[in-house]
Amino acid sequence: MFKGHPKGLYALALANTGERFGYYTMLAIFMLFLQAKFGWEQAAASQLYSIFLALVYFMPVVGGWLADKIGYGKCVVTGICVMFIGYLALSIPTAANGLGVALMIGALLLISVGTGLFKGNLQVLVGNLYDDPKYSAKRDSAFSLFYMAINIGAMFAPSAATAITNRALSGAGLIYKADIPALAHQFLDGTISADNAAKLVELQGQMPGAEIAAMDPAAFSSFYIEHLSSAYNMGFAVACVSLILSIAIYFGCRSWFKHVDVNAKQAAAQGNTHVVELTPKQTRERVVALIMVFAVVIFFWMAFHQNGQSLTWFARDYTQSTVAGWPKLGFNIWILALLAASIYTLFGAFQSERTQSKLICGLVTLALWAGAFALYQGMPAVLDIQPQLFQQFNPFYVVFLTPISMAIFSALAKKGKEPSAPVKIGLGMFVAALGYLIMIMGSLGQPSPAALQGTVSPDPVVPMYLISTYLVLTFAELLLSPMGISFVSKVAPPKLKGLMMGLWFASTAVGNYLSSIPGLLWMNVPLWANWAILMALCVIAGGIMFAMLKRINAATAE
Repeated sequence: MFKGHPKGLYALALANTGERFGYYTMLAIFMLFLQAKFGWEQAAASQLYSIFLALVYFMPVVGGWLADKIGYGKCVVTGICVMFIGYLALSIPTAANGLGVALMIGALLLISVGTGLFKGNLQVLVGNLYDDPKYSAKRDSAFSLFYMAINIGAMFAPSAATAITNRALSGAGLIYKADIPALAHQFLDGTISADNAAKLVELQGQMPGAEIAAMDPAAFSSFYIEHLSSAYNMGFAVACVSLILSIAIYFGCRSWFKHVDVNAKQAAAQGNTHVVELTPKQTRERVVALIMVFAVVIFFWMAFHQNGQSLTWFARDYTQSTVAGWPKLGFNIWILALLAASIYTLFGAFQSERTQSKLICGLVTLALWAGAFALYQGMPAVLDIQPQLFQQFNPFYVVFLTPISMAIFSALAKKGKEPSAPVKIGLGMFVAALGYLIMIMGSLGQPSPAALQGTVSPDPVVPMYLISTYLVLTFAELLLSPMGISFVSKVAPPKLKGLMMGLWFASTAVGNYLSSIPGLLWMNVPLWANWAILMALCVIAGGIMFAMLKRINAATAE
């Protein structure tokens, strides 16, 4: 699995892991922060969230174009510095007024620009490592490993955000309750109903701080909102620390990949004869084929990036806030980490060439399983969970399933039956549709979001609906995202590598913006209808992908 790859892959992957940990720590709580601090309704919060995600993934177009002019490494380093300033600004508590909103938007713009300079160009450097004929056959597996490393950072992010939030609230004599922020804003705005006012008083009485019970509801509402918002600010500050680690890894291991930090212009100036020259017709056909793929994946990202908004709302408002039995495993990040590590040692036990290595890997696997079981035994019988914790399932599944998917596709490749990247993308769309079928089943019989009026469902569903949905969406993601990035790095005309990688992210940007549609519809349609729309779009996009396969394959054939 790890054998035969250049050292530069691991350096670049680790640098990206640190950056992604900070980004996903911020993203895990960002929607909750918007609604808690500013009291925004779902439609407004979803719009800002989706615009931010769109900018994050659109700016690589600019970053890629710039890198094709001045170099990939310069853009990567500049991007980290700009992101650091943005996260630092976002972590500063401000008043919930116009100035506070303006400062937050400025911070988000800096994060978007910095990510645009960093993200796509780092992945171009990975692709450049595999332009060497010595490594070219391992390009797809390299991007699977790179994608796995990204998700290691993302896997720990929700738990980090939750731990920081809980610690900050505990210091103020508070605990997290999902419906307090909305009820507190309703009270302060004078729009709260008598039933909701009684609910707010009941929740206030559940706070552990002795002085909290003596507060009047208005003071408690302001106090809770202020401290919850500040707790989220502390979560945003984690990204600054993770970026310091990323830049240290990047410069500490730069000698491993410095030789591929050249764009087509720089390579030509150095007299590099390995740069492939395409005819104008070949260039045009490849660009058109890539754009066709980009157009389809828009709908996947629209469906997939509900994790930070509508799926988190479902976790908060429609899912039980406690969990018992074996599903508790998924809400302890250290258990997940041990299980994720065990899949790699298990593969090592089967794939190692020496008997001693097989034995060591087998023993380590058993030790990891024993550790996970011991942690599980030490958990309470019933565990309280927070909505953002569901977001750690997707990256965990990516890390856990990557070696399995690599083994399957490697076996198919040896038989000459491995599907092409466009075929995998089409299949991924149909798999994503199945994920939202699960959400439809979990939503039947539930009241509409408008009927809840800021409270939670009186009959919330078990966590397994969301856990299963994230599993199916991860299967789709593994078919689509790493394979798509690998496809772009392989097919893009040499002089347009940065721009084409940027356009891959631009398609993600469009999908991210369209992900606001469920947010706009959230208070206006039955709950199940949101998932039905996403499911239908995935099926249609998958059909379109397969209809275009012949032309795409002809244009990209070597």
